[in-house]
Amino acid sequence: MSQQPLKYSSNYNKNCQPTYPLEVVNKKALRSQFFNRISKNCLSTSDYIIIVGTLAILIGASVSFFLFQDEISAWYISYINTFLGKVLWVVSVLLLTLQLSFLAYLFILYKKYKPIESVHDSLLPTCTVIVPAYNEGRLVYETLLSLADSNFPSDKMEIICVDDGSKDDTWNWMLKAKKVLGNRLSIYQQPQNKGKRHALYHGFTTGKGDIFVTVDSDSIVEEDTLRNLVSPFVNNRSCGAVAGNVRVLNKEEGLIPKMLHVSFTFSFEFVRSAQSTINTVLCTPGALAAYKREAVLACLDEWVHQKFLGVPSAIGEDRAITNMILKQGYQVKFQKNALVYTSIPENYTTLYKMLLRWERSNIRENIMMSKFAFTHFRSENVWSARWLLIMQWVKVIFALPLFATLIFFVFAQPWVFLITSLTGIFVFSAIQMLFYARRYNTSEGFLAFTYSIFYLFALFWIPSYAIVTARKSGWLTRQLSGDK
Repeated sequence: MSQQPLKYSSNYNKNCQPTYPLEVVNKKALRSQFFNRISKNCLSTSDYIIIVGTLAILIGASVSFFLFQDEISAWYISYINTFLGKVLWVVSVLLLTLQLSFLAYLFILYKKYKPIESVHDSLLPTCTVIVPAYNEGRLVYETLLSLADSNFPSDKMEIICVDDGSKDDTWNWMLKAKKVLGNRLSIYQQPQNKGKRHALYHGFTTGKGDIFVTVDSDSIVEEDTLRNLVSPFVNNRSCGAVAGNVRVLNKEEGLIPKMLHVSFTFSFEFVRSAQSTINTVLCTPGALAAYKREAVLACLDEWVHQKFLGVPSAIGEDRAITNMILKQGYQVKFQKNALVYTSIPENYTTLYKMLLRWERSNIRENIMMSKFAFTHFRSENVWSARWLLIMQWVKVIFALPLFATLIFFVFAQPWVFLITSLTGIFVFSAIQMLFYARRYNTSEGFLAFTYSIFYLFALFWIPSYAIVTARKSGWLTRQLSGDK
């Protein structure tokens, strides 16, 4: 790797954007300072007030649950005596038992998980890093410089950045990165916005590496991220894809990013660790993932031209390609030690649009996976993959009934709904809270409770709405002001 120092920003503004000093700074010192800053506890006084308020509400609800246990039980018994009540009671007990059994199963798998250690430079495969960009602005510049500054052998890595018809100054920042990185970076500008798949498709068809790595253009990688990400391919010929470990880059910028940081940590470091133990990570994230070249090329045309109910699929490209690689019989792994920090929504509108897009993709790809999961699609035990898929379907199938039940209870017995729901949150969200607190920070871990309450009252409608609008393919979160 070239020893020529790169120009890195020494400060970030409120949107995590660099200020670009003219002087060349010490890369290692700045990198260490940057990652230490975004990894530390960043709770403000108002955040602590919200956390204390959350705990007070949950403790109050739990105390009320026991104080009014007779009244609550009497109401439930009177309701259960009806036919509909009996059905809901049986279904609720079965769902609870199933979820607890599945959680215990994931915990056993999680305890067995170990990330693959990085291999020596001489064993690392050649790598093509593809960065699709759309209306990203100057953050794409920082993304590209962080990739080039990885401790991956420069003669084994090429970087391709594709501007997908951006309407802002993204292309200008790509040109600036090209001036700094020279031949290490290839840039391409699509004349119009065609979607993320087509931007990635350009990289897949022009890249020469044995391994394709995809990185979102609003993401920053650590120095050893790339080598850790591709190391599982070296000693495991059955490995077709690897998921990176995604954390929040802009968690200092409001309560929503801070809550999502806790949620992401549990989703990746617990759930995907468990899935990796059985070689069936269901989704390799767009923020950071690696794919074996031949696995991608074998399904590339099907992937880029994928349709759902006759409409071209413009969303869920990460889950779709993961499915197609699993279908070929490959294993899909997770590398906890391959860290990427990515920007996520900071306000409610952008958040619900992102979650809605994910839910629609989940429904579509559950259907796609169901077409091969119950066949002998690979030589090793396939029942583990089927079990994961079944639990995905459980969440989808019961989304509408649960939503209807919630609405019923809100109007029929609002006080019973509040007490029981909040008590349930206090019990089950404690799992995420304790997981995060034990590994990272106790204070931030309490945001697991806050996010659960926020989801219950502000986001619970998303899975149901995604089901009835699954055919829609809008990206939703990349429009500029004034765009439809």
